[in-house]
Amino acid sequence: MHLYVVQFRWRTILFICCAIIFFSSCKVTQNYNPNKNYPKQQLQKDYTLLRNILQQNHPALYWYTTKDSMDYYFDKYYGTIKDSMTEHQYGWKILAPLLSNIHCGHTSFLMSKEYNKWVADKRLPSFPLFFKVWNDTLAVTANLNRKDSIFKRGIIVTAINGKKTSSLIADMFNYLSEDGYANNINYIRLSGNFPYYHRNIYGLRKNYDVEYIDSTGQLKQLRLPVFELIKDTTKKATITQLAKPKKISKQQRFLTARSLAVDTINSTAIVTLNTFSNGRLRKFFRQTFRYIRKENIKNVVLDIRSNGGGKINASTLLTKYISKKSFKIADTAYAVARSLKPYTKYVKGKLFNNIGLFFFSKKGSDGNFHFGHWECKLYKPKTHNHFNGNLYVLTNGQTFSASSLFCNAIKGQQGITLLGEETGGGWHGNSGILIPDIKLPNTGLRVRLPLFKLVQYNHVTKTGTGVLPDVVVPTSYDALLKGIDKKMVVVMEMIKGNKQ
Repeated sequence: MHLYVVQFRWRTILFICCAIIFFSSCKVTQNYNPNKNYPKQQLQKDYTLLRNILQQNHPALYWYTTKDSMDYYFDKYYGTIKDSMTEHQYGWKILAPLLSNIHCGHTSFLMSKEYNKWVADKRLPSFPLFFKVWNDTLAVTANLNRKDSIFKRGIIVTAINGKKTSSLIADMFNYLSEDGYANNINYIRLSGNFPYYHRNIYGLRKNYDVEYIDSTGQLKQLRLPVFELIKDTTKKATITQLAKPKKISKQQRFLTARSLAVDTINSTAIVTLNTFSNGRLRKFFRQTFRYIRKENIKNVVLDIRSNGGGKINASTLLTKYISKKSFKIADTAYAVARSLKPYTKYVKGKLFNNIGLFFFSKKGSDGNFHFGHWECKLYKPKTHNHFNGNLYVLTNGQTFSASSLFCNAIKGQQGITLLGEETGGGWHGNSGILIPDIKLPNTGLRVRLPLFKLVQYNHVTKTGTGVLPDVVVPTSYDALLKGIDKKMVVVMEMIKGNKQ
């Protein structure tokens, strides 16, 4: 009886606490004003704080940009804060271009949590066209205005508001982070949501003057209105309409993270791996490679085109199933400071990250604090269920971070072919170990702060590229029109050719 009463009381207390948190968060969201202007002095304080933290703790601050140049950019954007600004203006006009000059794909800014809660259930006005973006080309892939009969899939746009596409793309890249100069990831970003980036970088207009090539090859121009979702005020929201969408099942989440398909005719397994972060990968790898061995499958196509990275331990485990020789994680992995002090309170996960810096690193002769485990540990290929057949790895700009470590570890080995496009993750190295957020106290904006710099094992010269494929398969306009996966077509043709 007493146990029941105690459990009941604890459940009641837990329910009340959850309710308080829920309604408090709702209140914060309701009271949030995206048009609030922060005084110049507050913005400058946030900026100075950010500069001090980056200069003390960012291990790759001067990797691709010299200190003199970085100091110039710090001073330049500080001087751009000439008046009060909204959170959005400050983030996109000041922080985004500043951080892009570091050339670190793991260093970027995030809007405040309050802003994200406010915008979560809103459909903001936007530029109406989606594009596949490559080189200096914008090809329409979708149109928010479904009644528009002109801008259909495949129409090439040559200018927006008088700005030619080559200049437009280059300008937008100045607001996006990348590893070194491996900007292939930014083509993927713009292709994924061009209206989002265009709105944030250039703001909204009532109309957009769009220059394009019509179906006859003629250069034309048309004025497109901004897309706005018009609400039907005559209908009242029902309980069904207000209900949250159904939760995705655990199995569906796993399939989103990774999957296996088998082409028995060509003795080929197609493994799609979209992350190294979740999906019970250890079990998936074990079952997948055991199946491949038992079925005597000769070819594996590993598709990591949507794999933005994740846990290095997971990418290392996959490498052990595939690599034909022993390997390390890094030639060098180090932090430039052993503590976040005196800025600890501004960094998320402060206790965990300070412990990580102190216990996992040791000061080296170069004055840096090295992560000795990853510099020294030699990993051996698995002997059980190891794959020894032909491996084809599909890559593109979204292949990033831990995925680029994997590509570097296996590239050049017999029977392994990287096919597609340059990875977005740096080939020489990256800063993808321990990446807490800095929270700026006045605006609430957040900046990702990598704490360790990693130079790849058996690294290539620092030229700023991603991992280059052995067989280049660039974007195909014809495949885009037909909705064909060109890279998959090429790899299957190679497998059939080898079979014959």
